[in-house]
Amino acid sequence: MISAEQNELMTRIGPGTPAGKLLRRYWQPVALVDEMKGERPVKAVRLFSENLVLYKTDNGYGLMQRHCPHRGADLAFGRIEPDGLRCSFHGWKFDAKGKCIETPAEPEGSRLCEHIKTVAYPVVEKSGILFAYLGEGAAPAFPHFDCFVAPDAYTFAFKGYWDCNWLQALEVGIDPAHASWLHKYFEDEDTAGSYGKQFRGVPADSELPISKVLREYDRPEIRVERTEYGMRLHTLRRISDAQTHIRVTNILFPQAFVIPMNAEMTITQFHVPVDDTGCYWYSIFTSFGAPVDKDTMRAQRLRTYPAPDYKPIHGRHDGWGFDAREQQTKTFTGMGFDINIHDQFACESPGRIADRTKENLGTTDKGIVLYRRLLVDAIKKNEAGQLVIDMEKASGPPAIDGIGPTASIDQYWKESDETRRRRSAWAA
Repeated sequence: MISAEQNELMTRIGPGTPAGKLLRRYWQPVALVDEMKGERPVKAVRLFSENLVLYKTDNGYGLMQRHCPHRGADLAFGRIEPDGLRCSFHGWKFDAKGKCIETPAEPEGSRLCEHIKTVAYPVVEKSGILFAYLGEGAAPAFPHFDCFVAPDAYTFAFKGYWDCNWLQALEVGIDPAHASWLHKYFEDEDTAGSYGKQFRGVPADSELPISKVLREYDRPEIRVERTEYGMRLHTLRRISDAQTHIRVTNILFPQAFVIPMNAEMTITQFHVPVDDTGCYWYSIFTSFGAPVDKDTMRAQRLRTYPAPDYKPIHGRHDGWGFDAREQQTKTFTGMGFDINIHDQFACESPGRIADRTKENLGTTDKGIVLYRRLLVDAIKKNEAGQLVIDMEKASGPPAIDGIGPTASIDQYWKESDETRRRRSAWAA
């Protein structure tokens, strides 16, 4: 049972909060690269309860306090120039480090700008996402995870907004048992048309539709273990004495998971606080086989999470698109065929910040239990100045969906990962 105090400790991420200070020590997604491709690459951003402005110049990207330190004008309406962002009120200009480099309304020879600096954060581009470092001290190195190592042609990035606390969004990925229920389809589609869809294809080394596996083998055995990057989960569904379905999924501490989308593609998904009661998920789809069909995947997802704000077409306002007839005949939830909406319902319906004091966890929640221990332990170590972040050597991790021999299933998933990498154009 989680106490109210523990729930507050884990969920609150505003400036100065223990969880907020911990998460700020890691690189955080701030926007899709696609969002900065227009004629005017300036975007207002809210992140960790801070109002910021993201912009692009000839020298790269800048992220800084949204309101000008002169008299508070909104820099999201500023003027982009080759070397910085200029406030539209008095023309003060700032570079990507937040330093004021011009105060043109001041008298000739004024040195006022030498003393003006605003809050600014470094930004880097990785696999179609712009990441910012909001913490104190030097930023950690990026780990050699597959989503960051794969060439651009083999990755695709997208995002979506959920109206709930970041921790609720992350915890859906540590709960493998829910897939047999929340994502249950009563009929199996032609798997030949499953590109870009999760839980609609076939596992590796099988012709059995994954939708059938989840529907008919709904009491999985779940194993969890700590790793150097966070934790690994094994979800086993015994098909027969001879065969077992296995999904190997991972938590990249502190707030991402890596799961198999199908036999050839993985999803690395980050859950980034906008504030205490809202978050964006950012997904990097990584292909070990053919290059990603980005146009198809983008079009599929924009139907449910349209630009420019990537907020879903369904939510609390319409009962997440619930249809009673559909629930009787087509899907377990009655909420359509996009699993992101299913997950959104599961994360949003407990409230914007779930009251974990009322939970009754079961054996299938062992991943959630372990993650919360890791999170609280890291928060405490960070507060005591004892947390060391060294992820530079981390790689992988394996995210496998396949059906293999029951007697040697642990060997199977390791060999499956090795084989997929060996055959890949970039991961060998």
